[in-house]
Amino acid sequence: MHYQGTVYRPPSEASSILLQVTTGCSHNKCSFCGMYKGQRFTVTPEEIVWTDIDYAARHFPHARRLFLCDGDALILPQPRLRAILERIKSRLPRISRVGIYANCKSLRSKTVEELQELRQLGLGIAYMGLESGDDQTLVAINKGATAAQMIAMAAKAKAADIQLSVTVLLGIAGVERSERHARETGRVLSAMDPEYVGALSLMIEPGTTLHAEIQAGRFVVPEPLAIVRELRTMIDATDLTGGLFHANHASNYLPVRAKLPEEKAATLALLDRALAGNLSLKPEFLRAL
Repeated sequence: MHYQGTVYRPPSEASSILLQVTTGCSHNKCSFCGMYKGQRFTVTPEEIVWTDIDYAARHFPHARRLFLCDGDALILPQPRLRAILERIKSRLPRISRVGIYANCKSLRSKTVEELQELRQLGLGIAYMGLESGDDQTLVAINKGATAAQMIAMAAKAKAADIQLSVTVLLGIAGVERSERHARETGRVLSAMDPEYVGALSLMIEPGTTLHAEIQAGRFVVPEPLAIVRELRTMIDATDLTGGLFHANHASNYLPVRAKLPEEKAATLALLDRALAGNLSLKPEFLRAL
């Protein structure tokens, strides 16, 4: 398999075939993200993609899942994506689900009918970074989309029967807007109603715009207990019709995995115990991205 640069994938795709059809991210401007800094967005040549699919067919014929890397593969033109998925279906018939990263820009570029076509060809889940439901925070982190646009693009994916896994970022609003960020994010998650929510806790990467803002004293990262309080507020404000809310990423101070709405009350009680000092939080040196 051919890979260029550092390849990123969601934790839930750890056992998937990783097929790099693009490199980098077409937006690449979020203030907190250092994943693709210094890496130009490019499209992998077709002959390399075909070679890698054939390699996977020879070496991983029984694989059930495949993830299209990198950060913005859905931005590919429809004919190109169609051809890739058709090739996967032909050469790797046991693949039951293809995953992909998605953002507002790439979802906006596709019609519902085009997304439905991709779904019929095996695209089963899209991973979307919401980060925050607070518009002021979205502007501050240079996300490039509003909360209303996030909701609309999620509705488009759901109309095509593509599952959604939405990422939110605890601490990204700083100290002053922490509660507003948590409540607004819960409101937007409720409107998006994804099958999965993944909450990560902010970790500062040197070289990012946010790192420079912290050094200049323009941004203050909330303390660990404030992050847990933010998580509690967010879950309290989130109403899903039937989804999993994960906050068990390595960056988080307290692992949480809740099926909503069934386990909401029990999860809030767990977080209350932590806020009261009756549960230990993960020490800083054990946190990781």
